[in-house]
Amino acid sequence: MPPVADLEAVWNFATALLIGALLGIERERHRLDSDEQTIGGLRTFILFALIGALGGWLTLALDSPWILAAALVATLAPVLAGYIISARTQPDALGLTTELAAIAACLLGAMTTLGYRDLAVGLGVAVAAVLAYKQPLHGIVYKLDRDDIYAGLRLLIATFIVLPLLPSEPVDPWGALRPRSLWMLVLLISSLSLVGYVATRLLGARRGIPLTGLTGGLVSSTAVTLAFSRQSRDPAYAAAVPALASGILLAWAVMFVRVIVEVLIVNRELLPLLAVPFGAMAIVAGAAAWYLRHGSKLGARAETIPLRNPFSLTAAAKFAAFFALVLLVVQLVQAYAPGRGLYFVAALAGTTDVDAITLSMAQYARDGDSQLAVRAITIAALSNTVVKAGLVMVLGGRSLRQPVLLSALAIIVTGAVAMLLVQPALD
Repeated sequence: MPPVADLEAVWNFATALLIGALLGIERERHRLDSDEQTIGGLRTFILFALIGALGGWLTLALDSPWILAAALVATLAPVLAGYIISARTQPDALGLTTELAAIAACLLGAMTTLGYRDLAVGLGVAVAAVLAYKQPLHGIVYKLDRDDIYAGLRLLIATFIVLPLLPSEPVDPWGALRPRSLWMLVLLISSLSLVGYVATRLLGARRGIPLTGLTGGLVSSTAVTLAFSRQSRDPAYAAAVPALASGILLAWAVMFVRVIVEVLIVNRELLPLLAVPFGAMAIVAGAAAWYLRHGSKLGARAETIPLRNPFSLTAAAKFAAFFALVLLVVQLVQAYAPGRGLYFVAALAGTTDVDAITLSMAQYARDGDSQLAVRAITIAALSNTVVKAGLVMVLGGRSLRQPVLLSALAIIVTGAVAMLLVQPALD
């Protein structure tokens, strides 16, 4: 049945015209700014989108896909002719961006009348953004090196090649170790680390010590603590000690938020209870960092944190092994020494890593005791905070110790009190 030229059809054609205008305005502005000769601007792109919309509408009306193909050919012909002319007159300014945008305008116009109007709008906005943000996108590429590209490729390999090959059934007598679930959690942690690493590379560690602590905390709050503690001993950074303390505390605050995100993804039913202690600790750490930041000289240079590439298959395998060990120990303690034995496991695991015990206890809480899970995760975070405060005590300068240790004490007291306040809800 041929489509009727009703209000819906009018809206579809209007959407196609708006998409063409959006792309055409961007290309017209680019032509004026760069003084380049391109195949078209605002009016041309509106017509390209209209041709596509008419092709899609007539294809449905006459039940012939060849009409849409003819419309696409009608778009390709002037695009190809314009490219040939540009190649002859401006051989040093060759590019296919405008030509491909014209083809995209035609196809997006066709989508509006073929029943995919909302998708066409979203894609049209995305195409316009890609065209408009040329310089920022190129700047991102310039700041990335081969290691960053390899990290992304390793993440894709681990996600789309390794993950489907792993069994989803338990491989141990206690039913604790499910390889596919373990690897999915590894990918979660690795992805968070990769986000922090890329942010640090793109923003630059030397733009500000607190900013470095904020982005570096996504990768490793312990690494930030180590780097800034050592830097605080350098007399050249004596005036920047408050900024170093602020960066350390910001990294700690990010760690608390990261735990909340992990629980949200793995077991969101546990989030309302866990958000109280961890939200409180994050607020205390962030408030202390803000206070110290305003007492520092923010123009001081920040040390580049010696972080390695956050994603590698070897590192992921080591984390998977450690996480599996923690998960197995938790299961064994629950089976043979239920109750407070898990608290000792959490405190011990937290001295080296908070993510493993967080993920294992979030999984455990699905079928186990939420009270034990919340307490264990909080104890692990407090244990980790104590260890990092110890690093500041041993490696940091005298002027760094006092603000960080006082803040650590406030964080620990806040976390402990918040955990006790959650107790009635858990009971």
